[in-house]
Amino acid sequence: MFLLLGLALSKEQMMEWGWRIPFLGSALLVAVGLWVRLRLTETAAFSVALSEAPPEKVPIARVARHHFPAVLLGALGGLACFAIFYIATAFLLGYGTTTLGYGRSAFLVAEIGATVFLAIGILLSGVLSDRFSARAVLIAGCAGTLVLAGPLIAPMIGSGSIGLVFVYLSLVLLCMGFAYGPLGAWLPGLFPARVRYTGASMAFNLGAILGGGIAPYIAQSLATRGGLAPVGVYLSLCGALSLAGLLLARARVVET
Repeated sequence: MFLLLGLALSKEQMMEWGWRIPFLGSALLVAVGLWVRLRLTETAAFSVALSEAPPEKVPIARVARHHFPAVLLGALGGLACFAIFYIATAFLLGYGTTTLGYGRSAFLVAEIGATVFLAIGILLSGVLSDRFSARAVLIAGCAGTLVLAGPLIAPMIGSGSIGLVFVYLSLVLLCMGFAYGPLGAWLPGLFPARVRYTGASMAFNLGAILGGGIAPYIAQSLATRGGLAPVGVYLSLCGALSLAGLLLARARVVET
């Protein structure tokens, strides 16, 4: 309905207020998300933990005192996927359309098309996680970041060809799909049932801050001084750090 309404609007109407249509449409997603959340029940492991003792009054304090190494390793494990996303979108869009001179519309189309491969990566990673393990699939995604996403950014993005830009963005977002899809299944296994939600949330958000929050600023600073090659090194370093976190942490249910 919202799409048909958008097509029916004139260019002037779209410029004036039509851009609000997607935001109105997102209200439907909020309603669906709320419906899903209200239908969720507690896991069997958490129900057993509650039968043994009352819930933690301040779970974040317990996680900080007793499980902070797991938080750090979990954050490292998610570092690569967030770095990929914000470098491939926020940084490359700005750098590509200003310093490298790509057309903004063409680059945006390449970005939008490449997100299809992100979705494919997430779907495939879910299937493979069920067959192997979430940790194994995450390792594969981070390895792709280390050996492909980092080294290829300079020759492909700096090639001057929007086609190669699209190929690179598709490849790197496919790697992100593998480094992101199983993350929600892997992180909870680092913490006991009583503080699992808090621990996984802390690790996820810390990884988002370290991997994504500062990535565009670091990438821009590196690119200003040395072009895209140092950005590739930084991206590969993020992949290596995530690999280290995944290899050091054991994706298993820890003892309470």
